[in-house]
Amino acid sequence: MVELVFHEVDRSRWSDLERLFESRGGPKYCWCMVWRATPGEAKARDRASRKAALERRVRTGIPVGILGYLEGEPVAWCSIAPRTTYRRLGSEDIAVAPQDNVWSLVCFFVSRQYRRQRLMPCLLEAAVEQARRRGATIVEAYPVDADSPSYRFMGFVPAFRVAGFREVGRAGTRRHVMRLHVR
Repeated sequence: MVELVFHEVDRSRWSDLERLFESRGGPKYCWCMVWRATPGEAKARDRASRKAALERRVRTGIPVGILGYLEGEPVAWCSIAPRTTYRRLGSEDIAVAPQDNVWSLVCFFVSRQYRRQRLMPCLLEAAVEQARRRGATIVEAYPVDADSPSYRFMGFVPAFRVAGFREVGRAGTRRHVMRLHVR
């Protein structure tokens, strides 16, 4: 199995995120802004605007996610950040205690040459650890069933079950809302 080293995306790692996202098969069309865009940002649907919006968040210290590195090269991405930094994900009506700090896990990307190498468990573990380190009490995810025709970038339900997540509801017709208590 491939051993990855993970780092939070910050100013010093922006160029690594750019390189990964702009690689062949990378998410350069959305720049992981689908769930983050403010109403004003959502009006600008071009790649450059989405990239600039994500970069603004990174430059101002807003958590956006982690990168997985293999031999110093970025090969994997996981969007993990406070739920408050995203627009509505469809889980806001599912109760949490007022003191809970919910972080949302909304996207995964692995470079083509490293897909199908069972990296999901280590991506999930690293994302949960990142959230825990930053004060999360709950990590919330929105995976789909394996036969889903859309939202596949959010992961598949079985991987989250194996990692200890429990289903607490649905967000729309395809996405399951799953939570893991980390404190």
